Amino acid sequence: MAETASFLVSSNPSPTLPQNITTIRTIAESPGLTSIPSAYTFTPTPHDQVVSETQVSLPVIDYSLLTSGTPHQRSKIVHDLGKACQLGLLLESLVRSMIDGCRGFFDLPEEEKEEYRGKHVLDPIRCGTSFNASVEKVFFWKDFLKILSHPVFHSPSKPAGFSETSLEYSKRAREVARELLKGISESLGLDPNYIEKALNLEQGLQVIAANFYPPCLQPELAMGMPSHSDHGLLTFLIHNGISGLQVQHKGKWVNINGIPNSILVNIGDHLEILSNGKYRSVLHRAMVNNKATRISIAIAHGPSLDTVVSPAPELLEIEKKAAAYIGIKYKEYLEIHQSNKLDEKCNLDRLRI
Repeated sequence: MAETASFLVSSNPSPTLPQNITTIRTIAESPGLTSIPSAYTFTPTPHDQVVSETQVSLPVIDYSLLTSGTPHQRSKIVHDLGKACQLGLLLESLVRSMIDGCRGFFDLPEEEKEEYRGKHVLDPIRCGTSFNASVEKVFFWKDFLKILSHPVFHSPSKPAGFSETSLEYSKRAREVARELLKGISESLGLDPNYIEKALNLEQGLQVIAANFYPPCLQPELAMGMPSHSDHGLLTFLIHNGISGLQVQHKGKWVNINGIPNSILVNIGDHLEILSNGKYRSVLHRAMVNNKATRISIAIAHGPSLDTVVSPAPELLEIEKKAAAYIGIKYKEYLEIHQSNKLDEKCNLDRLRI
């Protein structure tokens, strides 16, 4: 059976939310706030509360050996990548200056962010609160900024220097993602360039998603992000050193504490589809705390918008198995994803045969 995968590279509620409140930061910093608004109060299920005290040991992948090691070293890394995609893995750090830039954006006056309050998942730049407030009955304790950084690069004009930083970060991240996907292709028994060519990564969608989780008076009642998996192939995640990420492992939630100079990498839904379920996208969630602001930055790497993603025919032939998922155009999947509330793997489950 395939395992899910993440990997790192080296109370009486207040009245409902007032209509004029647009960000969770505004609420969190409201003078005299004594409890969170009822619109942000979650009722946890017994399953939600099962948190394992066991430390999960994530595999560590030395990215330098994947790109410049000896043939023997590369072969071993490819083998380790295959194992990591069934468990989880850790890569070396590339760029972390993005944290300051994203903090600078969230620090901007609300009126300066107003032009970016988009509605559609493919708006080049959009910011807002929660995930999809139009369909959610309970809102998440977070504000966000989402930027489409490839195939066409976009960026807010403020804060100063952010555009240059995010452009460099997105380029470097894309280079790493392509090398990882070559190794993952090989680990599946496919040509190293199979994923890149089959999914048209030259025109692949790359999305930067920054999340701002301010301190919460009642963290036990609120949720930063509920249990969900990511669309796309690989998602890289960095944060400002404040813990909050949990990954589901063997039916329990496990705290993932970041390792210095590392990037967490999550397997996405479309790598699960392409691998016919051999490599599973990971269920994860974001918790909040009452002491410090957490900033996380995810950068998702996907196929081109017009690519239809389905189980790789060559892999089905190698493993003598039938397809476990129907194919779907990536753009269509994104629109379905955005039009629904976050609920574990509900969007991926629609494609199972």
